[in-house]
Amino acid sequence: MFYAIISEDVPNSLEKRMQARPAHVERLKDLKNNGKLLVAGPHPAIDCEDPGDAGFTGSLIIAEFDSLEDAQRWADADPYIAAGVYKQVIVKPFKKVLP
Repeated sequence: MFYAIISEDVPNSLEKRMQARPAHVERLKDLKNNGKLLVAGPHPAIDCEDPGDAGFTGSLIIAEFDSLEDAQRWADADPYIAAGVYKQVIVKPFKKVLP
């Protein structure tokens, strides 16, 4: 089943994000390479593809896991958590309807 991992950043998280990004992206690549990743990306702080110094307010990952517990465990191990980027992470089931 798919699960949505909805994360909210701490204020002024950009520097912390940039430092932890390589490890964060590597985990996403592993999901993709295993055919488990539906979509992943950050929420820009402003209405712009590249928000520059404005940074990001959080992230959304939708991926397939065996259970909610597995999805939560994966989310809890995100390098952004260890780096202090995220202040809150919500994991919940996601039902893909379209496309």
